[in-house]
Amino acid sequence: MEVRFVGSGDAFGSGGRWQTCIQLSGDGQVLLVDCGATTLAALKAQGLEPGSVSAVAITHLHGDHFGGLPFLILDAQFSGRSRPLLIAGPPGIAARLLQAMEILFPGSASVRRRFGVQVTELPTDGTPTQLGAAVVRGWEVEHACGAPPLALRVDLAGASFAYSGDSQWTPALAEAARGAGLFAAEAYTFARPIRYHLDYGTLRAHFDELEARRVVLTHMSADMLGQLTEADIPAAYDGMTIRV
Repeated sequence: MEVRFVGSGDAFGSGGRWQTCIQLSGDGQVLLVDCGATTLAALKAQGLEPGSVSAVAITHLHGDHFGGLPFLILDAQFSGRSRPLLIAGPPGIAARLLQAMEILFPGSASVRRRFGVQVTELPTDGTPTQLGAAVVRGWEVEHACGAPPLALRVDLAGASFAYSGDSQWTPALAEAARGAGLFAAEAYTFARPIRYHLDYGTLRAHFDELEARRVVLTHMSADMLGQLTEADIPAAYDGMTIRV
């Protein structure tokens, strides 16, 4: 499986980075983990074809993690897509996506398209869900967003990728990471704890609990970006590609 950090930034574009979007490719499937509001532009800026995306798995329902879905759907509509787009996310994603479509582009939620948008709401206890060629699991974490937030694990092409999403430390993160070939972990700040987010110091203190073969930092604020030289866990950057 190839993992590409299309967007490794926080909600505010710190460091000039795109918002969260991680592309997984394998077994003939291209799957996005999160789809922040800047995702469509980020894909095109990096020469990636949005039409190749067959599925999207969402960690939680904040705009910098799922707000790009209306743009991805409309781009597919106007580019003549015909195959279904599979979307999976936390409970509440189906209703929130319809609301977002209507707020951003009135009438777009009910328009007839040549392709279906199939939305699946994931269990929050790690129960596996088939999403095309991938198997997705979600564990509820701690991040206030109006619906249960998830850490995700995706098994595809014989490899496993896990992502913390946004969350303060919770044992669910270790459960999601256990045995994964790559675990992408939020490191929003370096040492200053912020409620509902993971700082580098706390992550480092729990590092041995993760039991992933490889860990990389992402979703970093300006504070964290300014202290990367003091971190001994590698950090993602926009366009970074890893084979798992």
